[in-house]
Amino acid sequence: MRVLVVEDDKIIGDGVCQALNMEHYAADWVEDVESAETALSTNQYEMVVLDVGLPDGSGFDVLKFMRSKKDDTPVLILTAYDDVAYRVKGLDSGADDYLVKPFKLEELLARLRALRRRAGGRSTPVLQVGDVTLDPAANKVTLKGESIALGPKEFAILHTLMEKKGKVVTKVQLEESLYGWDMEIESNTIEVHIHGLRKKLGKDFIETLRHVGYRVGSNES
Repeated sequence: MRVLVVEDDKIIGDGVCQALNMEHYAADWVEDVESAETALSTNQYEMVVLDVGLPDGSGFDVLKFMRSKKDDTPVLILTAYDDVAYRVKGLDSGADDYLVKPFKLEELLARLRALRRRAGGRSTPVLQVGDVTLDPAANKVTLKGESIALGPKEFAILHTLMEKKGKVVTKVQLEESLYGWDMEIESNTIEVHIHGLRKKLGKDFIETLRHVGYRVGSNES
């Protein structure tokens, strides 16, 4: 999953991006309103972590820009202002959640997992397709109850496919969700990881639709 981080504090921005990378997110980081609006206009993101106090304006400007373009990407606002009226303004302006600085990275990640569930129309935290379960909070995958060791990219690909159970996900969509600006994509990377997942989960678990993409759970109700 690809996340845009809009934060002008370099320590906070770097810390958030590192935490996101460790949780198998691809994070792009910008530090002002102009750069955020450019990034949102040229890339597809699944979530936005948005600071309010920016050097060239307010995070509310970015939020207004997104919602005016019918962009319903979930937004988590970060701010140093611990005021009820301020939080209400953010939520009523179209934000989906609100976190006051200073904050614990564990709470930020938990809130992002909750936003991801809601965006996908799910209430349960654990994903299951057939005999395979995936727990995002624990970074754990099991097959018939037995723990399966996956690499970071394998985990991220499987997470995306399982939360879109029954739907086709294209190679381009997988690449865009896995790689940020500063990450080089090799031409056969997705295929290599899909091959690795099939070796660990069964050759028929991930279905390939030639020239279209990949899918899991197509035979489930």
